[in-house]
Amino acid sequence: MARLGPLGPEPRIAVAVSGGADSTALALLMQQWVATHFGNMVALIVDHGLRPESASEAALTQSRLLARNISTRIIRLVGLPTAAGVQQAARAARYQALMDAARQENCLFLALGHHAADQSETVTMRAQRGSGGLEGMAGWTARNNVLLLRPLLHMSPAVLRAYLVGQGMHWVEDPSNYNPRFERIRIRQAGIHATPASPAARQIVEREVAAFIAHHVTWHAQGFAVIHTNQAPAGALAALIRVVAGAEYAPAQAAVHRLSAALRPATLGGARLARTGKLGGGWVLAREPAACAPPADAVAGTVWDGRFRLQQSAKGQFIGALGADASAFRKAVALPALVLRGMPCLRLDGVVTCFPAPCQFTPPYPATSHPFAS
Repeated sequence: MARLGPLGPEPRIAVAVSGGADSTALALLMQQWVATHFGNMVALIVDHGLRPESASEAALTQSRLLARNISTRIIRLVGLPTAAGVQQAARAARYQALMDAARQENCLFLALGHHAADQSETVTMRAQRGSGGLEGMAGWTARNNVLLLRPLLHMSPAVLRAYLVGQGMHWVEDPSNYNPRFERIRIRQAGIHATPASPAARQIVEREVAAFIAHHVTWHAQGFAVIHTNQAPAGALAALIRVVAGAEYAPAQAAVHRLSAALRPATLGGARLARTGKLGGGWVLAREPAACAPPADAVAGTVWDGRFRLQQSAKGQFIGALGADASAFRKAVALPALVLRGMPCLRLDGVVTCFPAPCQFTPPYPATSHPFAS
């Protein structure tokens, strides 16, 4: 925890608890930590509903934590798919529910129980897909107005289980942790281990990204950026693309490296890079209009296209990309057509009723965890 701070006086921390050994150990360890730092914690227990026994397991986990004087709250997920893509969908829904609950509990911090084996498996999967480097999961990540903390990344699962045994604390075994139809489990069973890059290496990259963005990039609240140079560090370009596209992950590193050395018109990772004179010169990086999400009900709080959170409801209307209707607004709004086409508007019966829509640009992650410094 010391490496993840400073966390401020009297920190209030939510802990994600599945009932398994790792998150249960984190809950007990965090209870000790907050007690010595004049803080408070709440355990958030997710009932995913993917197995018939999930509700009873959540209740059992709650009773075990309450017996240790740990405040708890059960979060029940509904409507998750049970076939293809179940793990990815469940993961996304679980994270969103946990972050929402953390903020409802007035917790800025959400602690997660990922350990050293999880880190190794994550790096292995990313390396096999070619979609990321060896950095793995970060110990400290800002996401959706919550700071995710992973204080156990250096701990082995065996040590955590031994700790629970020593504490006389039981845990729940999830049978999906042994199901080879999931990629992570296949890697675990095959004994494949990749070593993540050191935290120091991650810090070097993040400082480079932050410095480049601070000095050479202009962010715009409409969800796009302008790059004022003709080349960019690969890490910075990858981060910019991820944020502009509203994506959790950056594009494949090889493609980013090819583009970063000499910027040119291109589409990558759901974002488009183009020359701009209208915004003072340089390169505009905006959402690829063709990749935008389909229209969604205009309900307050809806996050459309992974990027824009609607601030107020519009009954019977839909939020979606301005698209071809951008031609009607080019004279009124001094932005490039590329930007306009990917921005959100409200429609009723196919007719634009409001542009720009009352939204806030809220991508899943910031460009870097390292503070900008000019």
